[in-house]
Amino acid sequence: MVENTDVMKLSNELTYQRYLFNREHIKDIFMKMSIPEYIALHHIVMEEENADIYSGRTYLKDLSDKLQMTMRQTSKMIEHLRDKGYVVWSHDGNGSEGTYVTITESGRTLLREQEEAMKRYYGKVFDKFGKENLIQLLQLMKQLETIMSSEIESLEVDADGCGTDEFGADE
Repeated sequence: MVENTDVMKLSNELTYQRYLFNREHIKDIFMKMSIPEYIALHHIVMEEENADIYSGRTYLKDLSDKLQMTMRQTSKMIEHLRDKGYVVWSHDGNGSEGTYVTITESGRTLLREQEEAMKRYYGKVFDKFGKENLIQLLQLMKQLETIMSSEIESLEVDADGCGTDEFGADE
């Protein structure tokens, strides 16, 4: 078992490193779009290539699940991408059967430009860090994320059952 002082030190360092990585390193690579927008466009293209069943459509619900965002947040992001001409937002029937997006040629161009910037940057980083180190890091990050998600879920269940909020205070 990890001691409380170690838990605090390690959690502070993990939080700080995640903050630095997301703030300092990524912002220089993603100049024309946000990370969620990139993931959304990438996912739309992957769905288009892999799913014959929906004729290139990516349903907002699937996108929301993939990004682990609320439907409201996803809708707002898609509205922004639509307004810039990167996606077309449509619906089946009267809309009650689901809304979906498809990528435009402008969206494909933006995605390709972003992928090229990432290849240039990460190619150099991976050469210096090493492929095996990267694979190991990604595996460990996935394990950590799984455990962290599980703990968040258990906190939410505890909070629902005990009448406390996520910080342990009475509601």
